Amino acid sequence: MVPISAENASFLLQYTLPTIQNEHRSTRSVIEAIPQSHLDYKPDPHAKTAMELAWHIVAAEHRFYGGIVAGVFDFAPIHQPETVGTARDIAQWYGQSFERNFRTLAELSGEQLVKVLDFRGLFRLPAVAYLNFSLHHTIHHRGQLSTYLRAMGGKVPSIYGESHDSAEAKKAAQARS
Repeated sequence: MVPISAENASFLLQYTLPTIQNEHRSTRSVIEAIPQSHLDYKPDPHAKTAMELAWHIVAAEHRFYGGIVAGVFDFAPIHQPETVGTARDIAQWYGQSFERNFRTLAELSGEQLVKVLDFRGLFRLPAVAYLNFSLHHTIHHRGQLSTYLRAMGGKVPSIYGESHDSAEAKKAAQARS
């Protein structure tokens, strides 16, 4: 791997921050779309429930961002608080956690971003590289969760443009006007 300069790492951070914000909004809307009556839905006995998958997304993202900021990953379990019992609760926790993490990420120096971090002995990458790693992880699992929604009787929100459900909601709103 070619070493990365602090200046390039800072550029990558600034380049990636808007994408992180946009993906957060989309992920939060998918989590909020989980029907309250189907929190325990899973498409297969070996799959996570909708709530487990939603918590996995937000806890893993929190772990990635926390590790990047701290300069070391903490793999202690991030348990779902007892006060977080609905998809809306997870979305709220996610929003609060994200805001704190985003602020601290945005303030990182180039030197902090080039520090090589070990991830479970599997990867040794500059801290800034884990931003994309985290994005891909979140997007992957958000895609899984979005496929649960219709089967649960929910509506799929727009993610990268209108979904069928968001287009239908828009048509219905226009018809009422």
